[in-house]
Amino acid sequence: MPESVDAVEMQKALLRLRRTSGLPVAFGGLLSDARHARIAELNGAQTSALRGLVISAGSGLGGKSIALSRPCAVTDYHSSRHISHEYDLAVAAEGLRSVVAVPVVVRRKVRGVLYGALRAPITLGDRTFDAAVAAARDVEQALVVRDEVQQLLAVTREQVTDPRAAPEAWEDVREAHRELRALVPKVIDPALRDELLAVCGRLASAAGARMPQPCDVKLAPRELDVLACVAAGTTNAVAAERLGLRPETVKGYLRSAMRKLGAHTRLEAVVAARRAGLLP
Repeated sequence: MPESVDAVEMQKALLRLRRTSGLPVAFGGLLSDARHARIAELNGAQTSALRGLVISAGSGLGGKSIALSRPCAVTDYHSSRHISHEYDLAVAAEGLRSVVAVPVVVRRKVRGVLYGALRAPITLGDRTFDAAVAAARDVEQALVVRDEVQQLLAVTREQVTDPRAAPEAWEDVREAHRELRALVPKVIDPALRDELLAVCGRLASAAGARMPQPCDVKLAPRELDVLACVAAGTTNAVAAERLGLRPETVKGYLRSAMRKLGAHTRLEAVVAARRAGLLP
């Protein structure tokens, strides 16, 4: 079964945290509700004592970080007077002493927590804090992309892809289609990416039903991405910025798509793609 975007991004963030900070142990997890996070991913751990541990807001170091929505650290976990000690057994089983916890915050809402730790009571410096914060930002960006995808999917599911729909409704559909295609390369979760592409296909097929014209043209994913931007009226420079490509690369994809569609202008290419059911 494919790993979820949560697991993949958390694993990447923990690996980055260890590499950039030099800390031997990193672990973390996302919140299951407003007050509880479950430690789901470990990197560098010698035992499974921390795996599955549920952290409550306000409890322990991670719970304090969640409650305050800011990084927190202790030089010696077991003797610290600044945290509660509900999780001492698990921390002791892993032999951790100096620990930093950083919240994962998206739109001012805590969504998870990352930890980095040493097995010695050593004060953690700015470099370690910066590395932990940067790793948390990676997870935050992945969650932002996932949220945007899910919101767009919800909108497109609600929109009626009726061939008789009003022109203004089709403009909304086309904009949603462009935004969805632009997000595809950023989505790591295979299941979510497949669902996103399937929705894009349904939106494009609906356009084909409005202007049926048999066509065996097949465009590469990036050629479709560029055409979707062109259809929205963007310049090559803006399309490049939205898609994370160079302007010259955008021009190349556009020329290739026009050649396949037998089009001589950008507008002709968009119209041909819509008639072929490739764009809504």
